[in-house]
Amino acid sequence: MSNPRSTASVAGHPVHPMLIPFPIAFFVATLVCDVVFWSNGNTTVATSATWLLGAALVMAALAAIAGLVDVLGDQRIRSLNDAWLHASGNVLVVLVEFYNWYARYSEGTSAIVPKGLILSAIAVAGLLFTGWKGWEMVYRHRVGVADDSEFAGQPTQRSRRAA
Repeated sequence: MSNPRSTASVAGHPVHPMLIPFPIAFFVATLVCDVVFWSNGNTTVATSATWLLGAALVMAALAAIAGLVDVLGDQRIRSLNDAWLHASGNVLVVLVEFYNWYARYSEGTSAIVPKGLILSAIAVAGLLFTGWKGWEMVYRHRVGVADDSEFAGQPTQRSRRAA
């Protein structure tokens, strides 16, 4: 039986895993900026955190669209409990971070310590769980992993090294 396919793909490459590093990096960088702001009160760092949050939310929305297309496009993906835990956990992370961004936008730097810092830490902890579930889908359920039959007639890594 073939592996579950990523419906949102470009030239056979799944789009969702191409997009997810951006919101993850931006959410983690926001937490780092919050810790730095907490330690030194630098408003430039606080402004950077707000921009990072905004960029993370935009990229998370794009990644969510690609992920939703994948879920809707293959019944085998829809049937995976890990897919629903991954998706719902990420929705919660984005909602927490949207509130985090809105608080900073409306309240300024006073929203960062302790509220923003705590929200950023909760979001990063949530990403550890949702990332684990995402990798479960790839490594255990082989979602989006190319089948060997897709490479029939093409040299493998092993045969290229032997040549």
